[in-house]
Amino acid sequence: MLWLTQTQKMGVFFSSAGAFLFILGIMSFFDSALLSMANILFLVGIALLIGPQRTLYFFSRRQKIRGSIMFALGILLIFLKHPFIGFIFEMFGMLALFGEFFATMVQFLRSVPIIGPFLSNPMVAPIVDKVAGIRVLPI
Repeated sequence: MLWLTQTQKMGVFFSSAGAFLFILGIMSFFDSALLSMANILFLVGIALLIGPQRTLYFFSRRQKIRGSIMFALGILLIFLKHPFIGFIFEMFGMLALFGEFFATMVQFLRSVPIIGPFLSNPMVAPIVDKVAGIRVLPI
């Protein structure tokens, strides 16, 4: 069981609401109002979930600075009513910032009953490993 404080629970809620609004904004042909609200909720949720100091540290680390700049530029473009271009910048920033978590997500998804056997299939596994950045020994 995962024990979260009340603040962290609110962070999970805000991040989830941000992700929902982000998907809704994309489905409504890149509505800049929905995408703007999604970005604000997502950033507030991350700050509540891991704390303000850790959030600033995460986005300002030397190896993550390019991703942070791309992500911030994407948010700025969405606020300035250029949602599609902002979305592209934001996705590159998200990949740079959260790309190292893809390997962890794939390993978790391989333990899920329905998705796991599909991701572990010998035809699919090498492709998923390459996309997620999982290094496999050639033995």
